[in-house]
Amino acid sequence: MVSTIASMFELSGVGLHCGVVTKVRVLPASPGEGRYFVRVDLPGEPVIPARLEAVSQTILSTQLGQGKISVRTVEHLLAALAAMGVDNARIEIDGEELPLLDGSARMWCEAIAAAKLAEEQVGGGAFESIFSPAPLHTCSPAPLQQPIWVHQGDAFVAAIPSPELRFSYGIDFDLPAIGNQWYSWSPSCESFSEAIAPARTFGLLHQIDELRAKGLIKGGSLDNALVCGADGWINPPLRFANEPVRHKILDLVGDLSLLGSFPVAHFLAYKASHNLHIQLARRILDGNW
Repeated sequence: MVSTIASMFELSGVGLHCGVVTKVRVLPASPGEGRYFVRVDLPGEPVIPARLEAVSQTILSTQLGQGKISVRTVEHLLAALAAMGVDNARIEIDGEELPLLDGSARMWCEAIAAAKLAEEQVGGGAFESIFSPAPLHTCSPAPLQQPIWVHQGDAFVAAIPSPELRFSYGIDFDLPAIGNQWYSWSPSCESFSEAIAPARTFGLLHQIDELRAKGLIKGGSLDNALVCGADGWINPPLRFANEPVRHKILDLVGDLSLLGSFPVAHFLAYKASHNLHIQLARRILDGNW
């Protein structure tokens, strides 16, 4: 069985990088359609699949595109949909970037929970919901037989053979308020909506001016992102003592959801990025092990 949402939901807000308010409507979709975006603000309402082959940019967020048409910062919504078990969804958006909301996936998860799921019968039983309370759907026709990894300097992300799906992440920052953090999350043990979704995106105070000069984070604010400086957090309190590393797991889940389903593996990352996440996903998809 695979699932879609039982009813439509809608959220709006400002985009992190573009700084423009957009509205997103998520609607049910038929079996086999997968998760996909529709740019309803453009002539012909072009469709962009939420698939790995559509990734067009990974600078401080993940962007999908078809030709000259794109949609940006998709990872939080896609993580929520995948983690909540929504295999098929039509995502309509009236601009080029998804709203950041409060910087986490909590509001997306709440909206999905309110919309509820509708199970869809498909032939062959290709997808199997094996986890509770977070029904991440997995499909592994060729189980991992050996580790797969990509790295850049001391940063890396890997997929390791495992009897269960697990995500582990490490970060290391010179700022004392962040420092070195590790967290390991298994959907069979903890709810995504409680353990991962509330973790907000974070930024470093000394980098803000430079990023804005490059045309990035135009919509970032203390209302939608945690900001850390040399003297500590500018806008506490944190939702978790290790909120930054939990947010990195959120991003990893969203990026890997572009595979369509998750191979059963232990995904392990350290100081990684959207670019490294996508590189690993491509190796998995290509069978380049």
